[in-house]
Amino acid sequence: MFSLSLRSLCSGVLLSALVLANGCVSAQQQLGDDKYRPSVGQEGKDVIWVPTPDEMVNRMLMTAGVTSDDLVYDLGAGDGKIAIAAARQFGAQAVGIEFNPDMASLAQRNAERAGVGGKVKIIRGDIFVEDFSKANVVTLYLLPDLNLRLRPIILKMKPGTRVASHSFDMGDWEADQNIQTSVARGFYWVVPAQVAGDWSLKIPGQTKPAQLKVTQKYQMLQGTITINGQTIPIESARMHGAEMRFEYPTADKKSKVSVTATVSGRQLTGQLITTAPAVEFSGQR
Repeated sequence: MFSLSLRSLCSGVLLSALVLANGCVSAQQQLGDDKYRPSVGQEGKDVIWVPTPDEMVNRMLMTAGVTSDDLVYDLGAGDGKIAIAAARQFGAQAVGIEFNPDMASLAQRNAERAGVGGKVKIIRGDIFVEDFSKANVVTLYLLPDLNLRLRPIILKMKPGTRVASHSFDMGDWEADQNIQTSVARGFYWVVPAQVAGDWSLKIPGQTKPAQLKVTQKYQMLQGTITINGQTIPIESARMHGAEMRFEYPTADKKSKVSVTATVSGRQLTGQLITTAPAVEFSGQR
């Protein structure tokens, strides 16, 4: 589903351009069933409705690595096509949140007709009110201002939650991966653990704990590590879910130490890798 502010819809020309650009059916074509027939471009609660192309639906779910172990929430579910695809093609449990009660009912009937009624649940609700915190994967096709309103909610979700958006990004939260199809584009993020602060690392062979100081902007990290009294800037530092990765030069600056660590709350465990065998370490904030 695509939600477009009516205030930004200056003419039918813009809608036609959006429909053609996204490879969708004509804005005049009727969809649905004998109980409810939505049409592309119909008005909603300050939005219009345009469905996501099938190719983009598949690419979003593939990029997110959806499997039968996942719970997928589609925000602004429309006629349910993303939730249905997640269940039918990838075996996931899926929940769609849709404000329009007629559209929500249609989406649930579509799931039944697709044979995945037991795996798909469509909630008639507001995406800013309903709780989707249990999701492993979140999909959306909303305007940038709605994405920005959702961003702080999504960033509080469990680290490692995967997020795929059709067409629109989330401002200065850089995508981990861009999604491109023959008719549309999208963006993919992995919710990072929050790791900013001071960490004390117990490294075998070191008489004193190393001190890691980290600042964070979304998944990107900066900071220093102090080992044996020497403070060194860390490099190539970033989060991927709960996984922290960075490098720093050795004391002789002839090589680099690669650090990979898994963060769980205020604890982390990981490995230091140089040309020698990896050294395991642990730490706390």
